[in-house]
Amino acid sequence: QEQLVESGGGLVQPGGSLNLSCVADGGIFTGYAMAWYRQVAGKEREVLATITIGRTPFYKSAVKGRFTISRDNSKRAIYLQMNDLQPEDTAVYYCNRAPGTTIAFWGQGTQVTVSS
Repeated sequence: QEQLVESGGGLVQPGGSLNLSCVADGGIFTGYAMAWYRQVAGKEREVLATITIGRTPFYKSAVKGRFTISRDNSKRAIYLQMNDLQPEDTAVYYCNRAPGTTIAFWGQGTQVTVSS
């Protein structure tokens, strides 16, 4: 079975930083734009940032300038560097193919909690 594994979450104070990682099986990653999403309990999952195969990034306005998405095609990995984290960034963070592509399942995600 194909896998998506997110990691790097944790508890951080406001203004802090985290770097999330995601490793995906080739069937999920290869040939697709990828994205980071997050979901707050009781709310719909939202896309934060996408990155094309050629590494062109796009960001949701709420995170633009604070978050940076990147990918390493040789490792089938994507990353999300998050700076200046705020309490409203508290959520479970997921990676997957970008919106508009076929998404068969979701990984377990990684919890990010921003609190003093």
